Amino acid sequence: MKGFLINFFKKKKRHILYTFALVGLLILLSSAFLDVVLRYYIFEKSVRKFPFEITKTQYPAFKIPINPDITAKAVVIMDKDSKVVLFSKNPNLLFSMASTTKIMTALVSLDYYKMDDVLIVKTERIEGVNVGFGIGEKLFFKDILYAMLLPSGNDAALTLAQNYPGGENAFIKKMNEKAKLLHLTHTNFADSIGLEDSRDYTTPLDLSRLASIALENEVFAKIVATKTWEITDITGENKYLLKNLNKLLGIQGVNGVKTGYTTEAGQVLVTSKKEGDSTLIIVVMDSADRFLDTSKLLYEMSENINYLSIRP
Repeated sequence: MKGFLINFFKKKKRHILYTFALVGLLILLSSAFLDVVLRYYIFEKSVRKFPFEITKTQYPAFKIPINPDITAKAVVIMDKDSKVVLFSKNPNLLFSMASTTKIMTALVSLDYYKMDDVLIVKTERIEGVNVGFGIGEKLFFKDILYAMLLPSGNDAALTLAQNYPGGENAFIKKMNEKAKLLHLTHTNFADSIGLEDSRDYTTPLDLSRLASIALENEVFAKIVATKTWEITDITGENKYLLKNLNKLLGIQGVNGVKTGYTTEAGQVLVTSKKEGDSTLIIVVMDSADRFLDTSKLLYEMSENINYLSIRP
């Protein structure tokens, strides 16, 4: 009887061990399956929807490293499509962005308004640059967009915000919501113009990413590449000749993007340059001479970039 019980318990013990081994194997298989599912939904569903989509399979790099003698406290040179940063100086420090704020003002406006929407001017003689719109004047959205992006009209930027549903505060809220949507995690907007120096801030890296996204919009890209443009109000009586403040436009392939200046921000310039089939974005912030600094960068970049194939 004793031998029978010993054999019985030995067999029972083996069955228990086999059961534990089987359970362990099932747990491992389940974990592996769960890992595959999570990777699919996190990577495929989330990463592929990330706004900074890589649209080409070449990696840009300088043939000869650059060492520019410039006054700007921060610089980023980025390839628009691959989002590769070729050169940077203090890319993650916070700076006031001045009128480069209007890049986001343009994007939010383009999301909501139609080109032939009629907007009413509600405030005139804003601090800083004004196109000269009068209270009650009516203009098409497209013309106000030109007035904001070429001569950097503050009255134009405010008109876009004030005609938005919910007014200026709702517009600014939408600007910050879009910044979060675009993963510009170090950027904040306090107005549609860029006058709130202490509360309108970004990093050179965020600003270059914002510019790369804005340039995907054909209307925006066309406007910022325009040197002069004439607009009228809807009656055709009041005419305004608009001149782009970007002195580098048309030089060495430069086709945008936006100037900015306040006493606190210093001189700011976001530049786009066509380089063959590619577009490069240059951001200089808190500069003593934004055009000279950018010109030096353009010179050092000229015929100095290789596009290397990325192989899987």
